[in-house]
Amino acid sequence: MSNENYHVYGIGNALVDFEVEVSVEEIVQLGIEKGVMTLINEDRHQSLQAHLHGTRHNRACGGSAANTIIAISQLGGKTFYSCRVGNDETGDFYLKDLQSNGVVINHESHRPDDVTGKCIVLVTPDADRTMNTYLGVTGELGVDSLVPSAMKSSQYVYIEGYLVSSPTALEAACSARAIAEENDLSIAISLSDPSMVSFFREGLIRLIGKGVDLLFCNESEALEYTNSDNLGSAITELKKIAKRFVITLGAAGSTIWDGANLIDVEGHNVKAIDTTGAGDMYAGAFLYGLTHGFSHQKAGKLASFASAQVVQKFGPRLQDDQISIVRQYLDEINS
Repeated sequence: MSNENYHVYGIGNALVDFEVEVSVEEIVQLGIEKGVMTLINEDRHQSLQAHLHGTRHNRACGGSAANTIIAISQLGGKTFYSCRVGNDETGDFYLKDLQSNGVVINHESHRPDDVTGKCIVLVTPDADRTMNTYLGVTGELGVDSLVPSAMKSSQYVYIEGYLVSSPTALEAACSARAIAEENDLSIAISLSDPSMVSFFREGLIRLIGKGVDLLFCNESEALEYTNSDNLGSAITELKKIAKRFVITLGAAGSTIWDGANLIDVEGHNVKAIDTTGAGDMYAGAFLYGLTHGFSHQKAGKLASFASAQVVQKFGPRLQDDQISIVRQYLDEINS
């Protein structure tokens, strides 16, 4: 394992996604805040499963960083993922799903006799996604899940902001960051969700520390984290904590700071069905580009195209025919 070289080493939550199509009215009736991630307990998970009547889609291994790592792997990159699952059928499914997508995992980590994390993803007709997450054992992800030898042989260490909601996971994330710094590895962090910025700001501040090499966020997260009321002032503030950053703007595209210049990347006019994983896909394609010699602008074009593909179907990852389409686009912009 330690002899392998990886483009990106990821650390994040292990959550099995259960996607359900629902109406906005149903979300309101169930007392759920639309469009964000809400942490729930197992009783609430079971209650929601019993009361949801919309169309259900096949389960898939998820978690923000896992989606990003899988995206890199689908495009041909070499990836490693550190996570924590329980010794149950759901945990078996999760690890097999990761491996079937070409991701190397932390095999040696202990799997407790407990419940693997689960996330109910509610998709409304406006393509918005609302997540209700029961962390299960992933909430206990700790430094024992890290594989320093694999990390040291990676170009980037990618850490999802969702980890700051758990004290042990935050410790693991900060330890991963320290290992990366000691070995001159590039550190990429996502802010993950406006709710993380609102409720776990101190954890994010600690994780970002004196600054990161690359930060991913959407417009809402950027404004919330910097206490700004406009994108211009948010950009000014983000330059103080990140050498480079990406702000995704939904259908409007994205804005990239490459350390010297602001780069605007156009979005793609597509019929969005489900925006679950759009930001994760963007981060994955962008990191694939950077680790394969692309300029920030070219990496942004690839990422914008890939995320436009993933929102046209249900679920957070590309299907086989879409992978071919994205790889063809990759060849076009790389020729």
